[in-house]
Amino acid sequence: MNAITQDSVAGTLESSDVMVYASPNPGGGRLITINSSVGQQFAPQIRASVEAVLNRLNIEEAALQIEDKGALDCVLQARVKAALLRAGAQADWEELL
Repeated sequence: MNAITQDSVAGTLESSDVMVYASPNPGGGRLITINSSVGQQFAPQIRASVEAVLNRLNIEEAALQIEDKGALDCVLQARVKAALLRAGAQADWEELL
C-alpha cells in the first residue's frame, strides 16, 4: 500500500481547470470531497476518475478535496496525480501513464 505523508495542492481555480488538495488520512480510508461547477451533471464521473487514480497508485488512505471548474477528465487525473506525488506517494512511470 502506498501512502501520502504531507499536505499538498495541485492545479488552479481558473475556468476549465481543477484544484486538488491532498492530505494524509491515517486510519480513515479514502475521503473525497467534490465541489464542482458542473457537479450536478458530472459528480459521479469525477469521483470515479479520482478513485481510478487512487487505485492505480495503490493509495488507500487519503483525504482529497476537489474544487472543479469544468476540467476535462485528463486534466483532473493529471492534477490528482500531481497532488498525490507532491504529498509523498511513490510511483513508477508506468503507473503514471
